[in-house]
Amino acid sequence: MKILALVLFAAGAAFSQANLPVLGDGYQDTPLIPGTNWHVHDNRRPYPPVVTPGAFVSVPAPADAVVLFDGTNMDKWCKADGKPSGWQIVDGYMEAVPKQGSIRTKDNFGSVQLHVEWASPTPPKGKGQGRGNSGVIIMGRYEIQVLDSYESTTYADGQAAAVYGQYPPLVNVCRKPGEWQSYDIIFLAPEFNDDGSLKKPAYVTVIHNGVVVHNHVEILGPTGHKCIGKYSRHGKAPLSLQDHGNPTRYKNIWIRSLD
Repeated sequence: MKILALVLFAAGAAFSQANLPVLGDGYQDTPLIPGTNWHVHDNRRPYPPVVTPGAFVSVPAPADAVVLFDGTNMDKWCKADGKPSGWQIVDGYMEAVPKQGSIRTKDNFGSVQLHVEWASPTPPKGKGQGRGNSGVIIMGRYEIQVLDSYESTTYADGQAAAVYGQYPPLVNVCRKPGEWQSYDIIFLAPEFNDDGSLKKPAYVTVIHNGVVVHNHVEILGPTGHKCIGKYSRHGKAPLSLQDHGNPTRYKNIWIRSLD
């Protein structure tokens, strides 16, 4: 038995990440994510298990919330350069218009409770990162991925509800393309010392379709493609919605300050 145990231990020790199967689009030549053995967008990183969410419920804004979009106008939004957003309003929702660019709020925010409802395009087109891609980018730096991840695969840290390039969601609770989904996000902004050094990182909790998919996780720095960003001192900043060339829809967006 001891000999068998030693053989099994040796076999386990010899097994490395290099032996893991490639699961989908992604990379293995990107930086390692701090505190893990995974590369950014690692195509061997396991997919989160699929969980079917409960019935969709649209949550009205509480009395002390700032309503960023109620289906009637884009007054709270603009392009990065301050020009009109260029996105369209259809039947009470806003829709990303390809080549118009991402949009941001005119107001700045710090620590917040944020509610966003979104739907990926239907019929679905493309695959992986080309399927209903958008994003909720808090403070213009920290992205919670928006993607059609219903029976569609991509690298785990880039699927729907991922902290992009850092953490996959705990579970995949994506609804079918065209169905409304919700994000409820609790975001605690980073804090900086007087000399600009990081005092306390940002933290985020994300509830996707009523299911906790991130529980007070530490954001490692600004999110980005194939990289881990480094913190640099900043104050309050706008909330952004990403245009990634797909007509993703949004409605019922409201926010509460936690500062």
